[in-house]
Amino acid sequence: MSVPSRAVLQKGAFQKGALALALATAIGATALAPAPALAQAAPAAAVDIAYEEFTLPNGLRVIVHEDHKAPIVAVNVWFHVGSKDEPRGRTGFAHLFEHLMFNGSENAPGEYFTPFELVGATDMNGTTNTDRTNYFQNVPTTALDLALWMESDRMGHLLGAIDQKTLDEQRGVVQNEKRQSENQPYGQVWTKLNQALYPQSHPYHHSVIGSMADLNAASLEDVKTWFRAWYGPNNAVLVLAGDIDVETAKKKAAKYFGHIPAGPDMAQPPVDIAVRPADTREVMEDRVPQARIYRAWNVPPTSTTDVDQLHVLAQILGGSDTSRLEKRLVHGDKLVDSVSAGVSESQLGSNFLVTASVKEGVDPKQVEAILDEELGRLLSEGPTAEEVAQAKTVIRAGFIRGVERIGGFGGKADVLAACEVYTGEPDCFRESMQTVAAVTPAQLQAVGNEWLGDGDHTLVVLPGERTALAEEPAVDPAPLVLPPVDDKYSTTASTVERSEGAPMPEQFPELKFPELQRATLSNGTEVILAERHAVPVVQFNLLLDGGYKADALGDAKLGTSSFAMSMLDEGAADYSALEFAARAEALGANLGAGASLDGASASLSALTEKLDPSLALFADMLREPSFSQSEIDRVKASWIAGIKQEKARPNSSALRVMPPLLYGEGHAYAMPFSGSGTEESIASLTRADLVEYHDTWVRPENATLVVVGDTTLAQIVPLLEKHLGDWQGEGAPATTEAVARVERPDAARVFLIDQPGAVQANIFAGQLVPSTMSDKATEFEVANTVLGGQFSARLNMNLREDKHWAYGSYSFTPDALGQRPWLAFAPVQIDKTAESMAEMKREIGEYASGKAPPTAEEVAKVRSNEIRSLPGAYETSSAVMGTIADIVRYDRPDDYVARRKAEIEGLTPAEVANAAGTIDADALTWVVVGDLDKIGAPVRALDFGTVQVLDADGNPVAADAATTVETDAESQDGEAGADGAK
Repeated sequence: MSVPSRAVLQKGAFQKGALALALATAIGATALAPAPALAQAAPAAAVDIAYEEFTLPNGLRVIVHEDHKAPIVAVNVWFHVGSKDEPRGRTGFAHLFEHLMFNGSENAPGEYFTPFELVGATDMNGTTNTDRTNYFQNVPTTALDLALWMESDRMGHLLGAIDQKTLDEQRGVVQNEKRQSENQPYGQVWTKLNQALYPQSHPYHHSVIGSMADLNAASLEDVKTWFRAWYGPNNAVLVLAGDIDVETAKKKAAKYFGHIPAGPDMAQPPVDIAVRPADTREVMEDRVPQARIYRAWNVPPTSTTDVDQLHVLAQILGGSDTSRLEKRLVHGDKLVDSVSAGVSESQLGSNFLVTASVKEGVDPKQVEAILDEELGRLLSEGPTAEEVAQAKTVIRAGFIRGVERIGGFGGKADVLAACEVYTGEPDCFRESMQTVAAVTPAQLQAVGNEWLGDGDHTLVVLPGERTALAEEPAVDPAPLVLPPVDDKYSTTASTVERSEGAPMPEQFPELKFPELQRATLSNGTEVILAERHAVPVVQFNLLLDGGYKADALGDAKLGTSSFAMSMLDEGAADYSALEFAARAEALGANLGAGASLDGASASLSALTEKLDPSLALFADMLREPSFSQSEIDRVKASWIAGIKQEKARPNSSALRVMPPLLYGEGHAYAMPFSGSGTEESIASLTRADLVEYHDTWVRPENATLVVVGDTTLAQIVPLLEKHLGDWQGEGAPATTEAVARVERPDAARVFLIDQPGAVQANIFAGQLVPSTMSDKATEFEVANTVLGGQFSARLNMNLREDKHWAYGSYSFTPDALGQRPWLAFAPVQIDKTAESMAEMKREIGEYASGKAPPTAEEVAKVRSNEIRSLPGAYETSSAVMGTIADIVRYDRPDDYVARRKAEIEGLTPAEVANAAGTIDADALTWVVVGDLDKIGAPVRALDFGTVQVLDADGNPVAADAATTVETDAESQDGEAGADGAK
């Protein structure tokens, strides 16, 4: 359950609307497709989302899309209500209500997630934005009745389940979600931007999550009136996508939703772009590692020709690695570490946003002047035909990758629902894509001049001290008077006996993991192919040895593996960095490389029609990376800035210092979990270091190339031989040594990292557990799921749903060839830090010790979820790719998925309890990031073990400084405790 912000997600990935949703999960994603015959390019494939639509007598609009590639159905419900519809004095209502609708309905009391976990639902969540609230889940085909029963019960039978306790609980959860968001660096930006871009009377002036005062003022009757106003079937769209046909959809939609009475037809606010007459500028300070510039314009609403064209213009200005701002500010003048441009679409008006992270020591005004200069040049001269063609290719390729998914964030069901809600036409995405395909340089110049002139707002965030944002005082809203229900709506008699509860399926579809086909190239590289025939894309992943643990060998420096792999696409063969990126964009290809604890990988996602030249570029990247000194220097500066960003964020700050504490200095895994290294180690890297890493580890011997897509072995092997078959390394391949074993500490240890002014504390508790290769790994993974691995696990039910001290609390175990780190974490409100740690230790201790062992019901739920979710888990090519990569990396048999399924089916509660005993709650390593003035004394009073204050690099803070912090904390925490007792 989340609140999508109004921020641009990333380069080329925008927020909502026809084109926006089609791209939201696409640009940079990894989806796949068919291979052509050798060097002959295949014709461009037409990709579409076919659908049929009907409306029930009560006004519920139903859209059906058939896609039978997997035995799952995406169920997606959109209500046309968001924060724009909230009256002054009741901000945050739409999002609060989204949470309430997950807390049970009249005929399904308890957590909404529980039955879905039992049937193996995937991609399940709900979100709220300015304009709509949506709920979605992918379920096995045989569980469709369950999903429709549950969705219809909360649409038509919710009010009797909402009481004061439920309201108070979810209000607390939402307030912690708000704290969690604002506790991040730059976390106040969108509140400030909304207030500056829109006058107080505008529906977008306030944030989606609302104010603390308004959330506190919400009464039970306010909430019920809000439901009656907005959540009727006539204000909703139901999309069913996947393994379903129209006739079945008609019968089931009428059966479960037909009896629900329509609500009033609530008026939508008029479009109000809020065009601003003059430029404005604001400067604020925050606890951030570097200055950041935000420049925003108010532009036309979603699903308009102008906003679709502005997406293309944003791509050219700052949406990619070859955009004008990237070329000038990142590669040319080297004044920023990153820059982006994009459009965030909304119903009443959208935002065109440029963001630049300014290099340390650079005057932001210098960057602002260049933003003015580059935008002015683009608008006065217009883009080139080549720029426009390249932007079109990138956007089209993103759409193709995005439509592989039927549900979830930005899947096909989302695209259809968005079009219906905002335009009344489910296929509005077609017009948006046609607009993009047909746009000319002159049209882009014209639309840019019309909307990107006067009226922008610039917000500059400078490093300094954070000042809490003042909230507007709570006011009593005007009474919400509901209009009468239109008599054109009617209901049909219900045939569902709801008192019997949700219909649970008795049968489930069987897992069908694709067959793995194998070949070996002339150079010894093993090829593994899994055919997927959904979209015209082919995905490649070359698995290599090396990785973070290679950084611990000899004279290697921390971060070498990640940095060297990241440089592979920064110029190769005859291409400079910019030329390489331009070639990839022209092909619609995504290329990249990276490292992990135990290895490295290089990837390519290629369109079918451009497969041969895309593979040629991939081969250049692997075989002849340039490692240009000027590019090394540029990336190195931005990399170091990224490390500072990691240290400024509470979660990543804790995850940087945790590994050396768990593994001990000098261990192969004793480095930040990000693999980014330290400022000192990255600064000391030389070109020779990178060349040595490449020559040692990026080579075909002992490598495995995983291919997933709509191709065959007969088609793809000749192409691979053509581009990679004669690639050879020099000398004997290197190997890394076995990872050393580490003994568990004798007692618990607590480490504190100061984050002055934090409104939350981020708590981590960690311990080492056996390797992924352990024959008990699956048992431990199930044990972890019971404790903290899913929404209804013990930790989350305790700290979120019972105490509502946190937005969420979970535990996880990343894979590793050596001992794995097991981590439990919870971002909690600052005044409940010690209490939350005590609850976590109690919960973990009672579970691991056997005092509160896993119950048969808990194990059965995890077993059901793990097994029944498998058909949905492998809907996408990227999911298949990841599992095959794990099969290779951890030396698993080809039928591992089936074997693991059988292993889970046979697990008993006793075996899971035994695996839970791997954890020792009395020997945990705790890392807590928060304001020490507020948490220092209470945490020490827990007496968990030795307490040490660390800096963001994991170095002990001098004893006198730590003592000062503790003394101050004792005084202030004592006062806070007294106030809290009143």
